[in-house]
Amino acid sequence: MPDTAFSRQSALDLISFIDASPSPWHAVASAEQRLQAAGFARLEEGARWALAPGGRYYAVRGGASLIAFVVGARPLAEAGFRIVGAHTDSPGLRLKPLPASAGEGLLRLGVEVYGGPILASFADRDLGLAGRVILRTAGGTEARLLDLRRPLLRLPNLAIHMNREVNEQGLKFDKQTELPLLLGLLGEDEKPGARWRALLAEAARCDAAELLSWELAAYDVQPGSLWGADGEFIASRQLDNLASCHAALSALTVVDAAPATCVAALFDHEEVGSESAAGAGGSFITDVLARIGFAAGLDDEDRRRALARSFFISADMAHAYHPNFPAAYEPDHKVKVNGGPVIKTNANQRYATGAETAARFMAACEAAGVPCQQYAHRGNLGCGSTIGPIVAARLGIPTVDVGSPMWAMHSARESAGALDPAYMAAALAAVFAG
Repeated sequence: MPDTAFSRQSALDLISFIDASPSPWHAVASAEQRLQAAGFARLEEGARWALAPGGRYYAVRGGASLIAFVVGARPLAEAGFRIVGAHTDSPGLRLKPLPASAGEGLLRLGVEVYGGPILASFADRDLGLAGRVILRTAGGTEARLLDLRRPLLRLPNLAIHMNREVNEQGLKFDKQTELPLLLGLLGEDEKPGARWRALLAEAARCDAAELLSWELAAYDVQPGSLWGADGEFIASRQLDNLASCHAALSALTVVDAAPATCVAALFDHEEVGSESAAGAGGSFITDVLARIGFAAGLDDEDRRRALARSFFISADMAHAYHPNFPAAYEPDHKVKVNGGPVIKTNANQRYATGAETAARFMAACEAAGVPCQQYAHRGNLGCGSTIGPIVAARLGIPTVDVGSPMWAMHSARESAGALDPAYMAAALAAVFAG
């Protein structure tokens, strides 16, 4: 079991990773830095791949999805793959292609809801903007990461004097008319679009005429922190699901001569269904696994043998029990923060866990010396899903759905346990080692 000092360091390292990753594109850039520091080499999908035994490699698709792997010590057809899958995206507010508008002397930016965020949690927060912009260059186009990490935008609440039932009915926003974010004052002769493009060009260090398009999301600029009487909890944006990405990377980068080929697959677009070229429902994972097989000299039958001997761990966050809301939980499956990794089960295949795969992950937790918990959703509430069933159906690989426990999933600022990052990384490392 990880000791307390190591667990605290893992929690602080997770906070650092998330703070550096305000968008899926930044998350992949952060992952690349960690992988390169651990000796991983980047592979381009458009080039031929030559893989060495024990080699450490990764590939990127779409800028926001990444698959990294360590070639196993044993023949691939005999040892198969050990794969941990997570996702880089989080629910929130994404800027529209033409976002700028004027409203009574104020410059506003129109947003589209991405996934299923708790919209009220974005009100009255210091919001920055992060993502990527596409620029026109002499040779074509260039993608450039952008992070306006300052209190730039705001979604002010409506005063209670004009919304008397807010505490009884909850804060609700019309997604079209009430979510535009306030950016600043607009001069009488200023045009909203020109003002916005000028601000964006300054941040991107380019001419406004060079800006072609952008993919930008609003985010809470408050850094992550440890909280609680003894600093036993974490507060941060995007714990769902950068905490799982961090655990997968932490486990993969310490792999040493594992028998199976170990893979960490970090996908974009999970929060909107995964059906994209770079999502878990696309061809990225099948393409990478096939190319690893080709490089190993496997024919079609041996590639299928390799998949049959593989194991997929879908790592996504789990709902921790909240004592203020007991009616929201299955009473016999109360998951606790700092209680270790959670195995998630659903009879209707919202999670891909089966009895055998659950037992296999339990054994990995036991080998790692970390506690393990089990979760089932309350029967009279709809259950969310993960990439687990999607990848299990595409690859035919035995799959288990797991995650670290957390509160306030899909809030602009979420909470989790400070011990759980180390627990999850240790459990995943045990899966890779076995």
